[in-house]
Amino acid sequence: MGGSTVLIVEDDPSLRLLCRVNLELEHYHVLEAETLAQAIALVRSEPIDVVLLDLHVGEELGSALLPYLRESRPEAAVCLLSGTSEPDPEQLEGVHAFIRKPFELEDLTSTVQRLLAHETARP
Repeated sequence: MGGSTVLIVEDDPSLRLLCRVNLELEHYHVLEAETLAQAIALVRSEPIDVVLLDLHVGEELGSALLPYLRESRPEAAVCLLSGTSEPDPEQLEGVHAFIRKPFELEDLTSTVQRLLAHETARP
């Protein structure tokens, strides 16, 4: 599955770095955004296979990006990350996986692998 593109949308720079380094070791192409505006710019300009989306990106709700992703990149799988709360059911619409922070790095990579395997199985 290496070579696939993963977008990390996370306002915590240390967590973004940890995720990026770990995913790059698995040979994924990793893009990073610390704001929703940066994420939208990357979604517009780059092919993206998986989005790791923090539920709270600064003062914004990460789930606000979901309608844009569904419209612009419906093929992209989305994994929601949250350390503060369980997402509301409406926040999970269009989400393919959920990981609670803090998480084990093996959980992150196995979730990305599972999402990509599911994506390649689609007709």
